[in-house]
Amino acid sequence: MQDSLDDLYHVPRPPLLVVISGPSGVGKDTMLIRTKERGFEFMFVVTMTSRARRPNEIDGRDYFFVSRQKFEGLIANNEFLEHSVVYGDYKGIPKSQVREAMASGNDVVMRIDVQGAAKIRQIVPNVVTIFLMPDSEDELIRRLVERKTETAEGLQRRIATARDEMKRRYEFDYVVVNHVNHQDDAVDEIIAIIRAEHCRSRRTPIVL
Repeated sequence: MQDSLDDLYHVPRPPLLVVISGPSGVGKDTMLIRTKERGFEFMFVVTMTSRARRPNEIDGRDYFFVSRQKFEGLIANNEFLEHSVVYGDYKGIPKSQVREAMASGNDVVMRIDVQGAAKIRQIVPNVVTIFLMPDSEDELIRRLVERKTETAEGLQRRIATARDEMKRRYEFDYVVVNHVNHQDDAVDEIIAIIRAEHCRSRRTPIVL
């Protein structure tokens, strides 16, 4: 029996699982903050890491900061949807967080590194992936230098990693350029992508 038009108009939209990735320093956190400020509702899954907290970071907002020993214990208990070693430290997405976020009925957004995004694509084929890139390599290097969070050696390692990550942007569903002084344009594009994904005629619910 076919659904009536009234039934079709009231079918609930399954929430999306969205990955925003890109090289370090490209502005992923700023994009998420500005998207929230626009009133666009989504649940944000906070990544867990074994690296030390920086002075401007808040535990539970920027990352969940845990010891390397605790992180490895969670790996042993299969508590992560995905995890990777990034710049010598663990980063991972706890399964419990994703399931709780999906249960809310809102779209779920994860900010993860490029190699983590590749793992998520294997686990959840219908994930929506967005690669955020700078408008130039010089601009990305400027942002990394201005953060003043790395030694000279660490900075060079991040720049080299960023170059490798940029080569993988074609693995993503969408590429958004975060232009200097035009960040709202990038926010507009991210919101448009999410809205367009909700308009797909065939979208299966996320199952984890």
